[in-house]
Parts: sequence; C-alpha cells; structure tokens
Amino acid sequence: MELDVKKFIEEKIREIKETIRDKKAISALSGGVDSSTCTVLAHRAVGDNLKVIFIDDGLMRKNEPEDVKEIFSAMAISVEIIDAQEEFFKALEGKSDPEEKRKAFRDTFYTIFGKEVSRSKARFLVQGTIAADIIETKGGVKTQHNILEQIGIDPEKGYGFKAIEPLKEIFKHQVREVAKDLGLPEKLYNRMPFPGPGLATRVVGEVNPARIELVRKATCIVEEEIEALRPFQAFAVLLSDKGTGIEEGARKFGEIIIIRSVESKDAMTAEPTKIPWEVLTKISKRMTTEIPSVTRVAYEITPKPPATIEYV
Repeated sequence: MELDVKKFIEEKIREIKETIRDKKAISALSGGVDSSTCTVLAHRAVGDNLKVIFIDDGLMRKNEPEDVKEIFSAMAISVEIIDAQEEFFKALEGKSDPEEKRKAFRDTFYTIFGKEVSRSKARFLVQGTIAADIIETKGGVKTQHNILEQIGIDPEKGYGFKAIEPLKEIFKHQVREVAKDLGLPEKLYNRMPFPGPGLATRVVGEVNPARIELVRKATCIVEEEIEALRPFQAFAVLLSDKGTGIEEGARKFGEIIIIRSVESKDAMTAEPTKIPWEVLTKISKRMTTEIPSVTRVAYEITPKPPATIEYV
C-alpha cells in the first residue's frame, strides 16, 4: 500500500501533540531510522516538552552514542546519553537461549527508561515500534523488545509510563520515506536496520563484553566491504562453537564468524545478497588478520523464511 507521506506526518504530529499536550515525554532514541523518525516527529509536536535519551547498553555499533548525539545536535535536538552497560551485561549473564536473552534485554530496557521517566516527571515514552515488530512478536517468531501493549503488558502499571508508537502501522521502507520527508540526513534514513537488542542478537550463546567487542569488530569489516552493494542488511554473527585452524604450523581452536547479508523491502521476507567472490574472500582475509582469534569465516545463504534475518 502506497503511503501518503505528508498526510501521515501531519496526522502523527497532531496525534502526538493531542496525546502529550502540556505534559512531558521521553523519546527512546537508538540511532536507527525508526527511533530517529519518532524522535523528530515528537520534537516537532511538543518541542522542549520532549526529552531525548540514548541508552548506551554496550551492545551498539562502534562509536554509536557519540555519532547519534552529533547527528541530532546538528538538527538542534539535544540527546542525553545514559551509561547502562553494566546493567545490561549483568541481565544477560549466563543466558544463551535467544528468547531468554531478548526478554532480559526488554526488561532491563524498560526498567531503565521507567527510572528516567520518573526522574524527569514524564508521562509518556515515544518509541519506534513498526508493523514488522508487532507481527513477529505476536506470531511467536521472536520477541521484539519494544512490544508491550500488543502482547498484554501494560507499560503504565509495569514501568510508570504510557507508550506512544507513531510508526506501528507502517513498515521499514515506509519509515524511510517519512524520515526523508522530515529532513533527516541520508546516512540515517538509508541506514541498514539494526536490532533493538543490538549486537546481542548477533552472538550465539552467552553474551559478555569480550564476545560483543569481537562481533563489533567483525561487523565493522562486513559493513565496510559490502557498503558498495547497498544491501538491505549486512552484518557478522559470532557462533558459540569453535573451529580448528592453523597458526605457525600448530593447531589452533578459534572463533567462527558467519557473514549475513540480505535483500528485502519490509523485513518480512528476504533473499541472500549475491556477493561477488572477491568481496567474500577479502572479508575473510580481513577477519582472520584483524581479529586473530577468528579461524573460520562462512557466508550464509538461507532466505527468510525459513530463516529469520537475525540469528538470535
């Protein structure tokens, strides 16, 4: 369905304004196109009555907090960064089941935001829930951390705020259209999707700071080398098993990295990117050279369905 972007923006700004009125709200900004679009919509609706918070959970891309703050500063929107890395890693400690990890992330995320809402005397939390998040969570595919009311959780009773979700009826490609019309920079509205629980969804098995740092470095390599192909989404995954390699003629057990790159429109279905062989071999060479603990690199070609885009 084609979206009337200008009409959508007008309606959402009006709805946000009528909901918040003269009260205060907090925007849950992550730096992705969804939360960024919501933040700009809400800022246009209520101005200084919106407080924008970026939770640094330690699971983001390299330099993400600083980059996001700089981008929004250029749009005259102030961003407060909350360091919550310790809380998130503690919540994820000892957990390897994908759903357990997602729910632990969700509970920590909303507990922290609940405290910030209470501290700032805000009544509302603006967040970038989109249609695909709701469909996958309600369908039992996987828990998206930003789904509460849709699965019967009352955020006001549980965390002390009401949720405002301006994008919950549209999909990723439509969000990009809205973001572009709102004047967000291209590097934001054309940015590859990044999951709410961050790099935790790209670590198979237990999550800890060392494993996150490894997959963060690997993700940088994948994004740099595949950027020219402009896929819908491309990233690295760290497996829980190890593979045998050779170092100076001796056996070495090292990490296994999976490269994942897909083409999609709405994230509901996806096909693997046809990456040229020379690009794949360059990625493999960089991985094993720049991250010495990696001994094996593989490219995964499963479409969605039967696989999901993210691993965890």
